[in-house]
Amino acid sequence: MAKIKVKQIRSSIKRPQNQKRTLEALGLRKIGQVVEHEDTPNILGMINKVKHLVSTEEA
Repeated sequence: MAKIKVKQIRSSIKRPQNQKRTLEALGLRKIGQVVEHEDTPNILGMINKVKHLVSTEEA
């Protein structure tokens, strides 16, 4: 499986609770933090849910 890097670029303040929980499930807590995940359908769905708060790139 390919790896994907996810970086939080916007704050989760004033966001719905489900978006906050999705960021936390991805392992993101601070703006500028980068995490690396496998490129699975589950992870891609989570990224799609908060695509306005994160940026992605291939690792």
